Amino acid sequence: MTSPPPRVSVVLPVFNGLPYLHAAISSILSQSFTDFELIVIDDGSVDGSASVLEEFDDQRIRFLRQANQGLARTLNHGISLARGTYVARQDQDDLSHPDRLALQVAHMDAHQDCVLVGSWAQIMEVDRLVERFHRHPVDEPNLRYQLLFNNPFVHSSVLLRRSALQQVGGYTMDPARQPPEDYELWSRLSRIGSVANVGQVLLVYREIPGSMSRVGPSPFRSRLITICAENIAAAAGLPNDDSSVKAIAALTHGDASSLQPPLDFGRMQMVLLLAIQNLATGAAQEPLRQDAVARVQAMKGAWMVRASPAYELLHTAGPFRALAKRLWRLAQRLRGPQ
Repeated sequence: MTSPPPRVSVVLPVFNGLPYLHAAISSILSQSFTDFELIVIDDGSVDGSASVLEEFDDQRIRFLRQANQGLARTLNHGISLARGTYVARQDQDDLSHPDRLALQVAHMDAHQDCVLVGSWAQIMEVDRLVERFHRHPVDEPNLRYQLLFNNPFVHSSVLLRRSALQQVGGYTMDPARQPPEDYELWSRLSRIGSVANVGQVLLVYREIPGSMSRVGPSPFRSRLITICAENIAAAAGLPNDDSSVKAIAALTHGDASSLQPPLDFGRMQMVLLLAIQNLATGAAQEPLRQDAVARVQAMKGAWMVRASPAYELLHTAGPFRALAKRLWRLAQRLRGPQ
């Protein structure tokens, strides 16, 4: 007789995760919420990661091995196998706190329009727990506003509504949009439902030098800018190729190389204020409006510095470099506060 589907399907992709995999799996099996399945997919590991699974005797574990296909495709494979109402993410080197699933399921059950809920996380530097945290916004207007520009969710902390994942098609398979496949997916999900973060530390996020999340490939920034521009355009009701939208996204992520002067900073501010009108209502708009004005002013100041002759000299090698530095600092003082 076929067993009833679990409430939650936890998807854990593995690629050469031997050092930390046992602890990651144990943190899921130790959850206070027990109605889940754990789908572990070994994506072509060559370090013996699969041997870790032999140490567990738990009927909730479903283990598969495959030739290496990459993170996004492996995650979609796991989602296709999932039977739960909700799909939780777990990375091979992170640790979920015992009440993580219980609190996130409770939130989802109480908010039927919610498609994505993450949590705060404490950072572990390799094997040392440190006093650094990912504490992203929990109120939805601020969370949606931050999502315009960057990723306000810890990937390994999220719980997703499976029906919403199916509706948007899961993680992108377009190589030009991944990584950041997580930010890309959250952006699409946010357009069909509400999003949230539980304001508690429910995950230990392990930082490992040399991992992709810390030293991402060179095209990463251009992909980030593309997704950022799409988010701003969607919120403001403008086309993705709108010049002000593209300028905001590029300057947000420190890439002015594709921009041609003059830039209309007044219109850029108008675009962000228009987006805020569609993201928040009433008193929730005011702090976002203040941030938008300050954000555009900071962009304007950075652009003026970059456009100055002293800046060009400063970035030119040769005997005038020291003089250029002095001229650049003098220009900053003379310009004064913006």
